[in-house]
Amino acid sequence: MKNGILAICIMSLLSLQTKAQDSPTVNVDLSGRASYINDRIGSEMQHANSGMKGDYLDLSVYGDIGKGFSYAWRQMLNRKIENNNFFDATAWVYITYKPTEHWSIEGGKQVLLIGGFEYDRTPMDIYTASEYWYNIGCYQFGASTAYHSRNDKLTLQFSESPFRQPDRHDMYAYNLYWTGNHGFWKTLYSLNMMEYAPDKYILYIALGNHFDIGRFALELDYMNRAASHQTYFFKDCSVMAELKYRPISKLSLYGKVTYDVNHAGTDADKCVMDGTELTTVAGGLEFWPIKGKEDVRLNLGVAHTTGKNGNPNGRMVDDKLTVQVGLSAKLNLFRYSKN
Repeated sequence: MKNGILAICIMSLLSLQTKAQDSPTVNVDLSGRASYINDRIGSEMQHANSGMKGDYLDLSVYGDIGKGFSYAWRQMLNRKIENNNFFDATAWVYITYKPTEHWSIEGGKQVLLIGGFEYDRTPMDIYTASEYWYNIGCYQFGASTAYHSRNDKLTLQFSESPFRQPDRHDMYAYNLYWTGNHGFWKTLYSLNMMEYAPDKYILYIALGNHFDIGRFALELDYMNRAASHQTYFFKDCSVMAELKYRPISKLSLYGKVTYDVNHAGTDADKCVMDGTELTTVAGGLEFWPIKGKEDVRLNLGVAHTTGKNGNPNGRMVDDKLTVQVGLSAKLNLFRYSKN
């Protein structure tokens, strides 16, 4: 009798679990950041880049469809739309199918899978970035398949190249991406091969590392870039390092250094152009005024850049000093689950 009751209970729990997994869900979030910026080159104020401004305003919709299918969509509401192309302002919109515990397939507009924790962060969580970060087109149409284990995820992605040309949309990128979570050490590593011109490829090795040690967190990224017949290591690369210290739950202090260099002598790198050698040093703080929640955040940051930018229209230039004060908020607008 007891065994029969136990069997019925187990079957009921399994049935409820299956039903929950197959129940559609809808989640709607709104997030944004506004800032005051004081931007100078030498002693000269950069009026076009200074003042009060809205940095980001994103609408996110995501959830489960059922039978192993899920979806995600993020629209950048403050992004300009060119030529009536709605997708210009779409960060991502994709469907994921997970037929088993270990395998998933995904298609749509996705994040281009390049290693590194600076690259991986949501833009509204970035206060100071490398020259590379400002110039990479990180959202592209593509498809991917991934193998999931307990602590690791290995993904193979085929997508549009971020360097495709207006008259050549059939340029592609091939990306292998490893996400690891091993206690105090987390990884975002990738190998990438991307067309920078028709039938010409640039190769990336991107190694992103995150270390948690007590109240300290260290992120250390290294990205190496090379095209055919180039000396592979260190001539064209970026290094990003950020150290955070959280003395109390409401406060975080950080220091960051980025270094971008390209002495490769070719035009293959469209993000950090030949002749570039830039160093940026930054520091600041983050403050969360609501105890136990990080939905509202204040931040203060100062960054100074030195060196030469081979891109005449580049974001980072010599003797650039930026002070930024920001207010960020993440709002949960709607939740729906059919039980």
